[in-house]
Amino acid sequence: MKEIESYDRAAQKFYAQQEVNSLPLHSWDLFSTKLSVLRNGLDEVQSLKVLALMNKWEEPTRFEKEILRKNHIVVVTDANLDIVHASASIFDMNGYRPEEVIGKKPKMFQGDKTCHMTSKKIGEAIKNHKSFEEVVLNYRKNGSIYRCWIQGFPIRNRKGEVVNFIAFEREVA
Repeated sequence: MKEIESYDRAAQKFYAQQEVNSLPLHSWDLFSTKLSVLRNGLDEVQSLKVLALMNKWEEPTRFEKEILRKNHIVVVTDANLDIVHASASIFDMNGYRPEEVIGKKPKMFQGDKTCHMTSKKIGEAIKNHKSFEEVVLNYRKNGSIYRCWIQGFPIRNRKGEVVNFIAFEREVA
């Protein structure tokens, strides 16, 4: 009986920290969709925490806020700008699965109509290890275009060396 009470207290503490809203019984279909998104988001946060530990990131990044509350897509590159992580939800934005973009450069999403000045501004920020926020015209896997808001910044290890770049993204009108 004490095991159940301990479990109940731990579960209550965990769910109190989450943004899970209960719904009436007849809304289970909607609730299960939200729960599925939440579960995927929590998996995403865990994957990024593992990546942060492996690369000895200097300071924690706001994964929970960006993924769970804002539903942003996350793309992480190494210092050479090769993609090492992409959210599963990237597929919903551009038709690429994470495994299709791993090892490639984010330029793969750009094309003829992508603004060269915007690309240059992003490139300069990356070169100078600075944060940036831009909207860029990107291309989906099927060739159609979309506007992508990107907020990116360098990630340093405990020695102060840039080891990754992280970008929070979403499609905008």
